[in-house]
Amino acid sequence: MVSIKFGTSGWREIIARDFTFDNVRLATQGIADFLKGEMARTDSPIKGRKPVLILGHDTRFLGREFSLAAAEVLQSNGITPLLCDRDTPTPVIAHTIRQRKALGGINMTASHNPAEYQGLKFSTCNGAPATQDVTRQIESNIIKLQESRWSFAAAPFGAFQCRTFNPQPDYFKQLRRLVDFETIAKAKMKIAVELMYGTGHGYLDRLLEECGAKITRFHDELNPLFGGHHPEPNAHGMESVIQFVRSGKAQIGLGLDGDADRFGIVDKDGTWLTPNQVLTLALYHLRKNRGWTGAVVRTVPSSHQVDAVAQWLGVTVHETPVGFKHIGALMESEPIIVGGEESGGLSVKGHVPEKDGILACLLMAELVATEKKSLGLILKSLEKLIGEFHTDRINVGFAPEKKGALLAKLGGGLAKIGAFKVEKFIATDGYKFILPGGEWVAFRASGTEPLIRCYIEARSQAHLKKLQTACRSVLAS
Repeated sequence: MVSIKFGTSGWREIIARDFTFDNVRLATQGIADFLKGEMARTDSPIKGRKPVLILGHDTRFLGREFSLAAAEVLQSNGITPLLCDRDTPTPVIAHTIRQRKALGGINMTASHNPAEYQGLKFSTCNGAPATQDVTRQIESNIIKLQESRWSFAAAPFGAFQCRTFNPQPDYFKQLRRLVDFETIAKAKMKIAVELMYGTGHGYLDRLLEECGAKITRFHDELNPLFGGHHPEPNAHGMESVIQFVRSGKAQIGLGLDGDADRFGIVDKDGTWLTPNQVLTLALYHLRKNRGWTGAVVRTVPSSHQVDAVAQWLGVTVHETPVGFKHIGALMESEPIIVGGEESGGLSVKGHVPEKDGILACLLMAELVATEKKSLGLILKSLEKLIGEFHTDRINVGFAPEKKGALLAKLGGGLAKIGAFKVEKFIATDGYKFILPGGEWVAFRASGTEPLIRCYIEARSQAHLKKLQTACRSVLAS
């Protein structure tokens, strides 16, 4: 039996090996059983709702066909499937779930994974990624189905039809409530947009063009192979835009990953900004320029530069485990100006409790238009108030049989990281060691590879290099 496990953002596997039509139907039945149980509970948030589920997919191979396979299973369970009429960004699906008061949503996406992967992501009725408690129940349902040798008599391939709809107009209305497009329009900006062959085409570029920006698109055609690269808007993935902006042909570069929930930002001089810096700038802009009130939330390995700016602005900081579902849960329970993580996820107050790369890109364009200067210059002005922050993430491989001993060593706490004394040990998610002067390192084991991910933050470039060496030494000893 194939083991179907939901990670931090759904179930992902290689197409045709484990991600098959039979397994998609099996996973969908597990979700349907969960939903039917929830609808029967008197205290359930979906009690009394119409049994409608939103379906969508990204630009990967067979996305629509996998969605139709899930739709057929749902319909057999008395749940009405509504399928987006084209490849659709993850945040758009999240907004649609909330706007239509659906039971939830199933999104066929593997986000920024390489092209051979496909994924199934289940979101609950608030548009947020399913919590671990929910996915454990679904996994348990799947095991029971496997043990009973459940099977599904599907219609011949291509015979099943599902009602479709266009979610774009309602999502655009939402963004027009959150983004100051008038200010962007007045700036008459030249913007390079990296679409990564993904679902952001016709969303980010169209919104910018509608407010008068001059857009140069990169990789806006459909290509399920993503040009042979991971559809991730990091410095490597944004290289074409970096060169274009550096040549003076655009004021800013904006990028999205394959399902448009992650962002990439390139400054006027061609510098790729880290997601940590973008989260800091978003907090600065929304609090100082827009007057928003509330707290900020970040994950354990995200930069404390956010904390320093929050302290300057009089804003409370919350720290959560890795995974946007933890950020989203807090955003649903109290006023949060902005929430984000170092891997490129961000959302704001009044929006979905899910990552939205389109919104993040628009906010950075709005900030440049508002202050009439580059993001780098804004960061420099902040550094004069809060000091410098230098971050890095390194991946260190290990022999699988040594994983237990290595984690036990880190979990027992360390007195020093190289020459740096440990002042505080945090085990909320992985192992985080707070060092003097606001510097820190954190270690997390990868759930899919024999790797330890090491996150480092130093207050100088010299200390960053020392901590990089020290962390490798800790993991090698």
